[in-house]
Amino acid sequence: MAEALKNMYNKVFLQQFGEKVYNVYNHFDINGFITNVIDDTWIELKLMERMNRITTTLKAYLPESYDDAIDILFQIDEYCEGFPYLFFPNFVAIYGKADKDFELSVLALKRFTIRSSSEFAIRPFIMHDPERMIAKMLEWSKDTNDHVRRLASEGCRPRLPWGTSLTIFKRDPTMVLSVLEQLKEDPSIYVRKSVANNLNDISKDNPFVIVETVRRLIGINKYTDWILRHGSRALIRKANPEIMKLFGYGESIDRPIATRAVLSIDPPNVKIGGNCNIKYELCIREGDSIHIRIEYGIYFVRARGKTSRKLFLLSDKIVNGGQCLTGTKIHKWADLTTRKHYPGEHQIVILINGAEVATSSMNLIF
Repeated sequence: MAEALKNMYNKVFLQQFGEKVYNVYNHFDINGFITNVIDDTWIELKLMERMNRITTTLKAYLPESYDDAIDILFQIDEYCEGFPYLFFPNFVAIYGKADKDFELSVLALKRFTIRSSSEFAIRPFIMHDPERMIAKMLEWSKDTNDHVRRLASEGCRPRLPWGTSLTIFKRDPTMVLSVLEQLKEDPSIYVRKSVANNLNDISKDNPFVIVETVRRLIGINKYTDWILRHGSRALIRKANPEIMKLFGYGESIDRPIATRAVLSIDPPNVKIGGNCNIKYELCIREGDSIHIRIEYGIYFVRARGKTSRKLFLLSDKIVNGGQCLTGTKIHKWADLTTRKHYPGEHQIVILINGAEVATSSMNLIF
């Protein structure tokens, strides 16, 4: 993904951007700017490295004063919209961290996030002074613009992908929760997704906090319920017993959920890059209807022969007692950027509400 995205930064883009700057600041040397950005090392740079190169080079061609440089960006930001312009907030993150620039910098982050996103750029400010920034984010959580409200949540996620990890909030998410509390009934799905992702981040380091949050808030509001369910997805995948109970999943304390569970793999031998059919039959215990989550798991063989399990969702629904379910899932064994396959025997399992109920195996070969 990142390797393809980096190509959005090219000479055409830089020329167009440079012309926008020149229109409000006629001392801007467009050719010099482009030449210094795209040097002999450019082709080797990754996405974020290219963004940083643009940011630092831009600084050299704008007025030396931070205030004056930001003023120029303010004059053109309405014409600079979308993901490529992440270097606007990045400029703030690199050059605007001085205490004397705080108010201007947070104003810029708020303004730039509306047309791009300041979720990465805000993190150095949080790390420098978390209390001050959380106070600002509490203000943003009440803003009329959903992009600003989203920044209040997305910017303080403890484990934001591609972003610097916020260790202080991984240890204690109390300040983060004070912001999310203001957004728990937000009418914007754009904001609610961020709040849910933030809760999901918190659950990985402080699962008990999410359990208590769900217990306190579930059933109060339909928007809140959506956030809680989506924000608990990591705990549901791990079949956390308290979370499973809170969301009404069936339990197997007194008797198993499945009275019959059969799993077969066809073909039993598959070349790397090929496919196999995973067939299953599950018969649910007699009695009341029950909420079940059906997954299949694969114990992938790793480079040194060890295995690690990854789960794949098949179904999440309420079924009648005594009902038998059958299904077939095609699994592709092609290498991915996130997963390389290795030959050997792979165990495959079927799970109901986190419990393995059937197992089989197949051989992956060259």
